[in-house]
Amino acid sequence: MTGEPVRPKGITGSELPGPYAVGAYARGMRDFLRARPRVQVFGEVWNFKIARTRAFFELRDADGALPCGMWRDRLEALGLPDGVLADGTQVVVGGGPDYYPGSRTASPGFSFDVSALRVAGEGDLLVQLAELRRRLDAEGLFAPQKALPRPVLPRTIGVVTGESGKARDDVLAGLRRRGWAGRLVWAFAPVQDRRAAPAITRALQDLAAIEEIDVVIVARGGGSLADLFAFCDETLCRTVALLRVPVIASVGHHTDRTLIDDVAAVSASTPTHAAEAAVPLDVGAARARTRTFAVRLAWHGRRAVVERARHLARMGRVPGEHVARNRRALHQQLRELRAAATRRAAREREITATRAEVLRRKAAAGAGADADAQRRALEGLGLALGAHDPRRVLDRGYAMVDDREGGLVTSAARARELGALRVTFSDASVDARIDE
Repeated sequence: MTGEPVRPKGITGSELPGPYAVGAYARGMRDFLRARPRVQVFGEVWNFKIARTRAFFELRDADGALPCGMWRDRLEALGLPDGVLADGTQVVVGGGPDYYPGSRTASPGFSFDVSALRVAGEGDLLVQLAELRRRLDAEGLFAPQKALPRPVLPRTIGVVTGESGKARDDVLAGLRRRGWAGRLVWAFAPVQDRRAAPAITRALQDLAAIEEIDVVIVARGGGSLADLFAFCDETLCRTVALLRVPVIASVGHHTDRTLIDDVAAVSASTPTHAAEAAVPLDVGAARARTRTFAVRLAWHGRRAVVERARHLARMGRVPGEHVARNRRALHQQLRELRAAATRRAAREREITATRAEVLRRKAAAGAGADADAQRRALEGLGLALGAHDPRRVLDRGYAMVDDREGGLVTSAARARELGALRVTFSDASVDARIDE
């Protein structure tokens, strides 16, 4: 069961009332603080953060600090631009003290419950600036300048700045760093106070009317927002947006952002950078690169000529080398063919000798044991046949008579009958005719 905790005994000898339960005392403190009168407090915002339902920050000055909390829907209803409630922004808040009693699992907390808030000082200027920025952006005035083409190497540059300010020297230093040697047209104007915006506007219009000017630089050194507020003038911004030449703005330091920075074609962080942006081409570096390229081109040209000459020399040697290579290949093939033919002939002779020996042995084996006797008998028969050969008779001085068709004539009667004969001697034959 839950209920009032059992009250323990108090501190012995103490005259203080109690003891009270901590929850009851915390709720009493909350009710006491909430009953205090509502007041307005001003100071600087620090440690601003937004939770799911509430925004928390501290309000500080030189003598103290006050933790503050504000319901998120109340803060959003004010319509403040993003970034306005940054550290150091001066504000006036209305509300009163509040206390969260906490619980067994949550810590208690004191805060100043803010029910109303107004940005003061430069913060008020920021609110006005944010509203004008939204309006100009909605009218599309941030786009025209950024669509203008910018020359890589302008011949004439216009500069709007203070006559005695350091921005003038910075612009010159940036142009010298680029190695630019064109023409500068200066339009000096006040860059701070109520007369600055109209004077800067007229200077820009005069420079844009000069046909030779390719780009215009607007430069000023740093300062507070109030010092730079001339460059947030609505007429000035509208004039810049409609100029025919691109405008490069460099107003304030790196963290400063005026309306002319949004309207201009380029926003530079310093006047030196603005000059470098006006001349995108680094002329000195380009000259150095050109000299380097010329040297490299000459070197590559010489190398190309030498390589071409070497290539042509190699190509001139190619036909002779090709013929010599083919000649060597043909000679090698000829030597190989000769060697192969020699080896083949030797093998064929060996095979033929082997076969002849085989045939001789087979012939000897087929003739039998009386082969010699048969050979002698054959030789005798050959001699006998030779002795009866008619040619042998002719060699001894005799002649042979035939009928010119191969038939022998063996009698005179047959010769008279034929009349035409052929007489064959040992060396030749002659035709003969009988006349009686």
